[in-house]
Amino acid sequence: MPEQSIPSLYDWLGGIDALNRLTDRFYQHVKADPLLGPVFEHMGADHPGHVATFLAEVLGGPDDYSKQHGGHPHMVQQHLNRHLSQEKRRRWVGLLLETADELGMPDDPEFRSALVGYLEWGSRLAVINSQPGVAVDPHAPMPRWGWGEVKGPYTG
Repeated sequence: MPEQSIPSLYDWLGGIDALNRLTDRFYQHVKADPLLGPVFEHMGADHPGHVATFLAEVLGGPDDYSKQHGGHPHMVQQHLNRHLSQEKRRRWVGLLLETADELGMPDDPEFRSALVGYLEWGSRLAVINSQPGVAVDPHAPMPRWGWGEVKGPYTG
């Protein structure tokens, strides 16, 4: 019996087109959200596409974010001194998952478990990196997420 190939999370969710639909619709919701709207009031029109490209790379797709924008250090830089709270983080994660449901993205337990795992991990790092005094590690590797990733504790 041939060994079955396991798709990346990126492939499973439908690639960059699906991520662009997700981030475009998500940031429409964000703009209208009373808690998150003010955080993103100065967001440029290209922001949803940048986030889609970042998520694509993290979830096993092409490394376009690293090539075009500077990888994880660049993403960390975007969160510096934003003073994000756990309340905003929880709303961001919840709204993204609601948008995924709205768009009919895969909702099988394995995929959603992996997606929620990344969103929890990544959004908690964003809160940490948004507080005063954080320095960007210019060599920080791009996170890569799969079907059952467990990351060690964040040590700065």
